[in-house]
Amino acid sequence: MLLIGLAGLEVSGNECAWLRSPAVAGVILFSRNFASRMQLRQLTESIRSVGGEHLLIAVDQEGGVVQRFRDGFTPLPALSKIGTLYDSDPENAVALAEEHAWVMATELRASGVDLSLAPVADLARGNAAIRSRAFHADPEVTAELVSAYVCGMHLGGMASVLKHFPGHGSASADTHTAAAFDPRTLETIRTTDLRAFSVSFDARPEAVMMAYVSYSAIDPQPAGYSQIWIEEILRGKLGFSGLVISDDISMAAADAGSTVAQRVIRHCAAGCDLVLVCCPSVVEEAIAALPSASAAGTDRLAVLRGNVAAGWEDLLDNPQRVHFVARLRELDAGITL
Repeated sequence: MLLIGLAGLEVSGNECAWLRSPAVAGVILFSRNFASRMQLRQLTESIRSVGGEHLLIAVDQEGGVVQRFRDGFTPLPALSKIGTLYDSDPENAVALAEEHAWVMATELRASGVDLSLAPVADLARGNAAIRSRAFHADPEVTAELVSAYVCGMHLGGMASVLKHFPGHGSASADTHTAAAFDPRTLETIRTTDLRAFSVSFDARPEAVMMAYVSYSAIDPQPAGYSQIWIEEILRGKLGFSGLVISDDISMAAADAGSTVAQRVIRHCAAGCDLVLVCCPSVVEEAIAALPSASAAGTDRLAVLRGNVAAGWEDLLDNPQRVHFVARLRELDAGITL
């Protein structure tokens, strides 16, 4: 099934037809879809009014450079700031990871958004696309902070999505603009990048997002197209039973000369439950590539729907939120906590 992008601040006529397609599981929103909290709430209600209450509504609200909704929302520090704090104050950093997640999740839930595609479980090892989005270079530290973040999301009524499996941080290229390759052996990856994911699975994340990196010693295909990575390693050796989500099929590393339809079909054949189609210009072709989704598939995705949420006014009256937001602002400003 597909998670699709919309063009603007309202649902257009042709987008109404997309939302009613049985191939579409939901929507992923971007800054282009946001003007204010009130407008966002109206948009989420409109999406479900048109397409049905079952539709997922997702966003990337990681913090730092990747925070799609800003005006009226708490500025979320980059995850790397929590990792830096860990080196001097591990206990405080773990607490802040959980608090960061709780604030992010509760604000989105109060706005009608089910899911942030978070947290990043990649290692901070110089990748051009990851940079400050990652907690730390050490896999054990990363796993501890990711696990705390997943806990905070769950406390905030939100499912979690670890990304980008099996680890994007050690490949240098930015997959948005170029193909990315990682020639290391499986054993080396297992003890580094993959370790952060496998340990974090104990926190029971509901989903993982795949990387568009080609780990040539294991499979020449990018991991999101690879049955070896998804079925044999992720689900087989690591025993992960949650959902598998592709990264955006419009990214440069996803292309390799293939059509939109071919990319969608390859992801599904490899074992992806959800395929991201973020660019509205290719949504119709992606929908045409899929047969009608089964009810069983829709039911399986229900775990990603957010829990019943407090309204924004209730959040403002919550003293726990006031305390957490103050701590995040201090972290962002570099004040000693």
